[in-house]
Amino acid sequence: MPPTARTTVRRHAERARYDTETVHAILDEALVCHIGFAIDGRPWVFPTTFARIDDRLYIHGAAGNFGLKTLAGSGAEACVTVTLLDGLVLAKSAFHHSMNYRSVMLFGRVTAVTDEAEKRQALDAIVDHMVPGRSADTRPPTAQELRATLVVRLDIAEASAKVREGDPIEDPADLDLPHWTGVIPIRLSRDEARPAGTLHV
Repeated sequence: MPPTARTTVRRHAERARYDTETVHAILDEALVCHIGFAIDGRPWVFPTTFARIDDRLYIHGAAGNFGLKTLAGSGAEACVTVTLLDGLVLAKSAFHHSMNYRSVMLFGRVTAVTDEAEKRQALDAIVDHMVPGRSADTRPPTAQELRATLVVRLDIAEASAKVREGDPIEDPADLDLPHWTGVIPIRLSRDEARPAGTLHV
């Protein structure tokens, strides 16, 4: 993905990644994205789940969802971000404390999905993004449920990733200070599934 004026990373440019493989990998691992946009000069940002199919990002919500409905109907530009936190970076100085992370930022206009087959495929992908293979082990949406759900897509065309990894940055004058320095790894883990009270099987 050639960088654009909006996706070019300027602060710590050495951490930028513009290859499709990295962008897709981060999107496929993340479970939550944040969508930002502005309408009539008023900013909005909301979190939601999503899924990627090839070079498209799919997001869903209620048919009356203000954010998605406004974006799909107004043609306003959207900014979608995801972040994976990999570690807390503790330096000898407070100034150099940081985090190890992988993030993606996307720009573009969303389009409402009206084709029923594409809509069903997108919803299956969103369910499978939560738990792989889950869509085959659920009741598919009814026609009424499909009408009550708004699905939008965003082409993954204008995007960049930013990755920070490794040890803390230390000032030479601080190296002999007695404070601990290093990285505390962070990872998202899944505990054992807890059955719902309504499970009768």
